[in-house]
Amino acid sequence: MSLTDAPLGHHVAYPAQYDPALLFPIERAANRAALGLTATQSLPFHGADIWTAYELSWLNAKGKPLVAMAVFTIPADSPRLVESKSFKLYLNSFNQTRLDDASALRERLVHDLGAAVGTPIKLDLIAPRDFARQTIAELGGADLDALDVVIDTYRPAPELLRHAAESRDGDVVEETLVSRLLKSNCPVTGQPDWASVQIRYRGRAIDREALLKYIVSFREHAGFHEHCVEQIHTDIMRACAPRELTVYARYTRRGGLDINPWRSNVPGASVDDVRTARQ
Repeated sequence: MSLTDAPLGHHVAYPAQYDPALLFPIERAANRAALGLTATQSLPFHGADIWTAYELSWLNAKGKPLVAMAVFTIPADSPRLVESKSFKLYLNSFNQTRLDDASALRERLVHDLGAAVGTPIKLDLIAPRDFARQTIAELGGADLDALDVVIDTYRPAPELLRHAAESRDGDVVEETLVSRLLKSNCPVTGQPDWASVQIRYRGRAIDREALLKYIVSFREHAGFHEHCVEQIHTDIMRACAPRELTVYARYTRRGGLDINPWRSNVPGASVDDVRTARQ
């Protein structure tokens, strides 16, 4: 199947009952090949795609509706990702489905999504009693967005990336930089995707103005969230060769789902699942 077969960009009736066949997996290999990452080599990064589902509901055995939130963590080394509209349709297929308890829901979610992406996934179900504990925060780091820069490039331009003028070979800094100006477009519908991005690295200093211009250069780019983060990680590694690099994007939600990919070449690295104000 190709993207033209996906429900994204087409009118699709919402399902009345549970249907795992609604999930539409997409191979990661094609995008990675475009970045020069072949299937025969080990990935130069690890990480995950963190999905937050805000609109999850089902019926209990007596037909009473129940609600929850869910956080799905899909490993970056899974062979496939899931197209977002198909994921939404799949989750909505539970709306009129009777289940004995939340454990039955969890079992189906973990099984179905793991089968779609080709590897086990992690699931955290958040019950209503825990809704009040959910907090809003911002990604930490030095803010790039206040820089007064002239920008005229709105297609990915890795040639913009460079080291800071004052840095020298052998110099090592460790810093975290943040921008809220990452925007790309859905490759199927052309709808805008908005994100905050955090770049944490150790190595020779990266020119901050150049990095901001590079982030903004995705503004007219058509790419899935996961692909954009992998391209950013790959481009920075090739242009600036930091010893350590972690790239983390928090995209605003669409259809009750937000997608938050991160990629890192640091063994044992992790990120905080921080819900930003725009999410």
